[in-house]
Amino acid sequence: MRVNTNTSESRNENGNENENENEGDGKDRPRVAAFRPDDGRLAAARDRLSALRVDPVADPMLAVEPTGNCPDEADYVVFTSKTGAELVADDWEPGTATVVAIGPKTADALEAAGYTVDVVPEEFSSAGLVETLADRVAGAAVEVARSDHGSPVLPEGLRDAGAMVHETVLYRLVRPDDSGDSAEAAATGDLDAVCFTSSLTVEHFLDAAAERGIRANAVEGLNAAVVGVIGEPTRETAGSHGIAVDVVATEATFETLARETVARLDADR
Repeated sequence: MRVNTNTSESRNENGNENENENEGDGKDRPRVAAFRPDDGRLAAARDRLSALRVDPVADPMLAVEPTGNCPDEADYVVFTSKTGAELVADDWEPGTATVVAIGPKTADALEAAGYTVDVVPEEFSSAGLVETLADRVAGAAVEVARSDHGSPVLPEGLRDAGAMVHETVLYRLVRPDDSGDSAEAAATGDLDAVCFTSSLTVEHFLDAAAERGIRANAVEGLNAAVVGVIGEPTRETAGSHGIAVDVVATEATFETLARETVARLDADR
C-alpha cells in the first residue's frame, strides 16, 4: 500500500478544474511554448495549454533513448519518472525491495505494470524523496533508477542519510534534431510565455538557439516573456544563463506549471 499524505494530489495531478476551450479560432491568443517529449506527453501538453485558452507552441526538446538496463537488487528501489517505470515493465523483478515512486504518475505506471508501490513522498521531487527516506535508509542499499540527467540532490541526500546508493541509467535524454521553433519565436518576440520542466529543457532550448545563431536574441525574448519552471534546480539553471524566472510551479507537474504560468501571463496582460 503506497504512502502519500498529499491531500491536493487529485486536483494538482489530474487537473480536474473546470476549464473551457475558448470558442474562438485561436487568433490573438498568447503563445506559450512547451518542451515535452513527443511520446504522448507533448500532445497532452498542447491540449492542456489549449484548454487554458492560449496558443500552444509545441517544441520537443527531449527525446528518450532506452538503455535496456534494469535496476539492481537493493533494499529500496527508487523510480523518478513515469518513463522509467514504463521501461522496466515486464523485465524487472523487485524481490523484497521497498518500491519508491517520486510521484503519483510514476506510481500509477508502476502499478499498471503489476508492481506494488510502497512509498510516494508528499513533495514530488528529489528533495521530497530525500526528506521522506532519510530516517529509513541508514545502512540500507538504495538503487536509484532514472535518466542520465538526474539531479545530484537525490543520491547525495541519501548518502548523507547513511544509505549505500547505486544508480542505474534506464534511459538517456537527447535533443531531437528538428527542435528549436520556439527559440526562433522567442528571438523574434513572438512568444509570450514558456514552460520549462527541467534544467535540461533550458539547456536544450539554448543549444537550439545557438545552432541557429540567435542565442542572445532568444534570451532577450524570454526575458520579455513569462518564464515558468518546475523546481529550484531549473530556476537556478535558467538564472545562470541570464534568464529571469517569473513562476516556479507549486507542484512538480506540467498541469500545475501550465496553469500558474498562464495565470501570471493573464495577470500581466
